[in-house]
Amino acid sequence: MGFSHEKTTHHFLLLKDGGTIQVSANDPKDDTSRDHIRMHLSHVAEMFSAGNFNAPMFIHDTTPPGVPTMEKLHSEIHYRYLQTDTGGKIDIETTNPKALEAVHQFLRFQIAEHKTGDATELTNDAVKR
Repeated sequence: MGFSHEKTTHHFLLLKDGGTIQVSANDPKDDTSRDHIRMHLSHVAEMFSAGNFNAPMFIHDTTPPGVPTMEKLHSEIHYRYLQTDTGGKIDIETTNPKALEAVHQFLRFQIAEHKTGDATELTNDAVKR
């Protein structure tokens, strides 16, 4: 990924219309981590938009749950990369119920793998954008 897990914080949020992948540098003055996060997430958003999910398979050494469906339905899932003050995020949106379930499976896997403590079920806070 090009950045330290000790110097950054990951969050994976489940939303009613998809979810969000967000990574931030822990130190707001850590421009190196911030820039690497931005480069990585912008690249991931481009890859996912094209139906290429090799990055999570390479990083986790397994095919995360949901990925086969996300690959198949990639044209029905929209990935939008946005910069944040300390890193970046990828907003994931879909109106396809099968794609939505796959996105949520994928995000739950990421929550467990990265031990983020993020909610694995939709909550009242998980509103549509």
